Amino acid sequence: MGKENLSTTYNPDQVEEKWYDYWQENQFFQAEVNEDKESFTIMMPPPNVTGQLHIGHALDMTFQDILIRWKRMQGYEALWVPGTDHASIATEVKVVNKMREEEGLTKDDINREEFLERAWDWTEEYGNTITNQLTKLGVSCDWDKERFTMDEGCNKAVKEAFVQLYDKGLIYQGDYIINWCPDCETTLSDVEVEHEDQPGELYQLKYNFKDKDDYIVVATTRPETMLGDTAIAVNPDDERYQDLIGEKVIVPIVNREVEIIADDYVDSEFGTGMVKVTPAHDPNDFEIGQRHDLEIIKVIDDQANMTSEAGKYEGMDRYECRKQLIDDLKSTGLLTGIEEHEHSVGQCYRCDTVIEPLVSKQWFVDMEQLATPAIEAVKNGDINFVPERFDKVYFNWMENIRDWCISRQLWWGHQIPVWYCQDCGEVIVTSKEPTNCSECDSSKLQQDEDVLDTWFSSGLWPFSTLGWPEDKAEVDYFYPTDVLVTGRDIIFFWVARMIFMSLEFMEEKPFSDIYIHGLVRDSQGRKMSKSLGNGVDPIEVINQYGADTLRFTLITGNTPGNDIRYREERVEASRNFANKLWNASRFVLMNLEDFELDEIDYGNLKYTLADQWMLSRLNKKIKQVTDLLDDYQFGQVAQELYDFVWSEFCDWYIELIKPRLYQDEDQAAYQTAQYVVWYTLSNILKLLHPCMPFITEEIWDCLPSVEDSLMTATWPEPDSIAINDQAEAKMDIVMDVIRSVRNIRNEMKVNPGKEITAILTSEEQAKLDVIAEGRDYIADLSKVSDLTITAEVDDRPDKASTAITNQVEIILPLKDLIDIDKEVARLEEEIEDVEYEIERAKGKLANEGFVNNAPDHLVEEEREKKKEYTAKKEQLQERLAELKG
Repeated sequence: MGKENLSTTYNPDQVEEKWYDYWQENQFFQAEVNEDKESFTIMMPPPNVTGQLHIGHALDMTFQDILIRWKRMQGYEALWVPGTDHASIATEVKVVNKMREEEGLTKDDINREEFLERAWDWTEEYGNTITNQLTKLGVSCDWDKERFTMDEGCNKAVKEAFVQLYDKGLIYQGDYIINWCPDCETTLSDVEVEHEDQPGELYQLKYNFKDKDDYIVVATTRPETMLGDTAIAVNPDDERYQDLIGEKVIVPIVNREVEIIADDYVDSEFGTGMVKVTPAHDPNDFEIGQRHDLEIIKVIDDQANMTSEAGKYEGMDRYECRKQLIDDLKSTGLLTGIEEHEHSVGQCYRCDTVIEPLVSKQWFVDMEQLATPAIEAVKNGDINFVPERFDKVYFNWMENIRDWCISRQLWWGHQIPVWYCQDCGEVIVTSKEPTNCSECDSSKLQQDEDVLDTWFSSGLWPFSTLGWPEDKAEVDYFYPTDVLVTGRDIIFFWVARMIFMSLEFMEEKPFSDIYIHGLVRDSQGRKMSKSLGNGVDPIEVINQYGADTLRFTLITGNTPGNDIRYREERVEASRNFANKLWNASRFVLMNLEDFELDEIDYGNLKYTLADQWMLSRLNKKIKQVTDLLDDYQFGQVAQELYDFVWSEFCDWYIELIKPRLYQDEDQAAYQTAQYVVWYTLSNILKLLHPCMPFITEEIWDCLPSVEDSLMTATWPEPDSIAINDQAEAKMDIVMDVIRSVRNIRNEMKVNPGKEITAILTSEEQAKLDVIAEGRDYIADLSKVSDLTITAEVDDRPDKASTAITNQVEIILPLKDLIDIDKEVARLEEEIEDVEYEIERAKGKLANEGFVNNAPDHLVEEEREKKKEYTAKKEQLQERLAELKG
């Protein structure tokens, strides 16, 4: 894009939009059928077209973008299909509200076509909001393949799927109990009903016998449904009521005769052990009614008002009726008591209105045949949940699944592809709109008014988005997809439906892995909500800190399936990390101005201990990060890269090579330092790119490279030859010595610019050899002008400061630079620490269970620790005695 020097400070505003446009212009996000490459496919969980990007979306999309960028760099033909969902109920509510507020109209004032025109206008006006926001996050999906669940291709797939299921006898129509939202005025599937425990009352109602002067008492939480009772049920094994089965009682107020029946559903322990049966208004009562062929009497209508079957209560709201009915029962002596009772109340997931179970003619999918292979696919490991524990949520729903009510009384959505002949009554099910009746040739055809449940089209998403049932090439190449990234809240809403729909129509699983992530909670662990006012707008965070900072924040500390807490200080830590990388890169680039990659004489490079250490650590990190990504351990990826870049690369390696970069006598040493720091930074940028794409691309653009963009760069492979455990062990000793000297200087308040004298001694010659190899590093980074390395110290300096690390004693003659009393206190504190470690090791070694059962190498490690700490204590005590003497 044109190499430029990095600016003094990193400004995301000047970088992010520029690079996103560049990536799109060069079609880096696009994926095509390419038989020379292996495909990798992700389907974006389609956010609602009504939506705004929230922090949960940002988390979900960041995970997916990391995976797709990584796989693209690994050489896969990586396809990420974006899209949005038409969200039947949510969108219809938005359009209805807009009509009411701006036009003063309701749905009753216009026809279906006029409403759909408004719905499409609304979708076009507001539907691209979340798509535009996703680009600010940096998502690298193939926008040329963006789909909408109501687009022409998806509509064809929905019709074809419906017809195929119908032809197999898996879709049927019938009068069944359904969940009805009186506010949205549509059916809801079981998973669209949210249950909440609420305080209520348990009413004790008196039912008089028909033929004798006695009564029974029945408990209910919904007395208004009593008006539709058609039986009283008891458990057949309940000895209290054996003689009453078959008797007739009178329903209070309406004076209807009903029979006492026996049914296994009844819980003898609940209430009086007798339950009223209202088949029209309770799913369990409906099932009892089906088993006993009971009459179905509907006393509550679609607006939750009482029907004519409710007698004098006709037209009342259900709760108004309840109040009046209780008063009437009290006055007639038919209410024997009221108890406080907490019970589960079902509410519409969209508007929170209490749902009303109603009997209605609806379209259903027979789930038994579809559920069986979908359960088996997860049980046999074809499909894996990550983490595995979420398969229990899946099985719990799938193994107890009820037939799926797929019809909705809405206008916005996929209209059911069923037509009714107005002349002969023929039902025509076809994916293409018919012109004439197949039986009587009449042209008077009326399409079913209902639309399909939103999740019906969403269930086809993994293959409908690839062109099924028409475009075979893309389906054959990109399907099945590889991984689904989603939240735990829609496992049964969406995940399960995709599995059984895909197995039915594609005869193959839709994806191999399902990565389940948790929620983003506030700093106190609370769920983010409008009512609490604790939500976080990711766009505001991006505008303030940049997309890379937000992305890195969201994955840091994240573990599969678990919630994370959003804290401002974590955002600032990620911003500081970006600045650390930026400043280190500026330093590297300033020292690479005369660096020519194609002029490197690899045979002439002189690798130092620091170079060997850095190359070994880098190649181990490449393997580690790759393995962690394979396991979806995004949080650990972030932590490993943070520690490696900040500490090992910036704080250590760059400092270690500065003397070589600042001299011009040894050209081979200079060029080796340049090469290793370039190689390391290049690979760091590659490893970080999936997580932080913008800042890494900006730095990469200034870095000498044979690859133009990180988007097309090759993911690094670990070089086993470069892995050098011996160099790492040596460098650990050298760094420990440097840390110890720095700590003493800091504790003794020695001026940072003041050079000092140091003596390093050890009884182990191997340790002395390592120290000798790293003496320049120790001298440079510890500000030591006079460094002595010796096996024996003949003349110990008086009142020097000392430390022991890795069996190397550090002696700093700071007599004139330190506070003796403070050094004594420091040594006494260090002796206490060492004594604690000795006692800890003694305790473990005295534990027979540990010694006999622990692996031999762990037991031996404890013995070595005890020996080392004991020797260290002796040295520290000797030094303390010298200072006090």
